[in-house]
Amino acid sequence: MKFLVHAFFIMLLLLITFFGLGPVLFADGVIQERIWTAVIVIILYAILGFLYSKAIQWIKRK
Repeated sequence: MKFLVHAFFIMLLLLITFFGLGPVLFADGVIQERIWTAVIVIILYAILGFLYSKAIQWIKRK
């Protein structure tokens, strides 16, 4: 169970990094588009980090 939770969150982090940071770094659009994408990616990282910590606590209680 612990392995599956870790693997799930690692996959989510990789997907957010690939599809989120790629457009921020390599976009040829205006700077405002990059900033909004970066803000959304940072918010997604924060949410995912919070959920990951809650999942780890939930596993430890089980």
